[in-house]
Amino acid sequence: MFAFSAFLSQIEPKHIKEALKDADWIAAMQEELYQFERNNVWNLVHRPSDRTFIGTKRVFRNKLDEFGNTTRNKARLVVQGYNQEEGIDYDKTFAPVARIEAIRILIAFASHMKFKFFQMNVKSAFLNRYLK
Repeated sequence: MFAFSAFLSQIEPKHIKEALKDADWIAAMQEELYQFERNNVWNLVHRPSDRTFIGTKRVFRNKLDEFGNTTRNKARLVVQGYNQEEGIDYDKTFAPVARIEAIRILIAFASHMKFKFFQMNVKSAFLNRYLK
């Protein structure tokens, strides 16, 4: 395990300038951009002059195992949602997250019905819908 974790960055950069100095974080950013391209979830377009735009920023996190060892560097490109105004920039919000109550009900039902239950990790999830 120590040999594997030696190839991962142990620090979490606060800014993109810090991350660009580390090859491990550059690889993590490239991996996410590859996922965008592979899932065909974005197109690079010119900025319309008559529209406001919402900026993005990078968030860097180390994924840890049960012993606290770094197992993966995760770089996410996130929208700066604090720049939005309800009714102008958005009407509804969506989060692809399951509530803990729903997970508990699912596990209880699977146990009651004696279903086999499997866990799967999702590397990346995208809301793939056209936005107006």
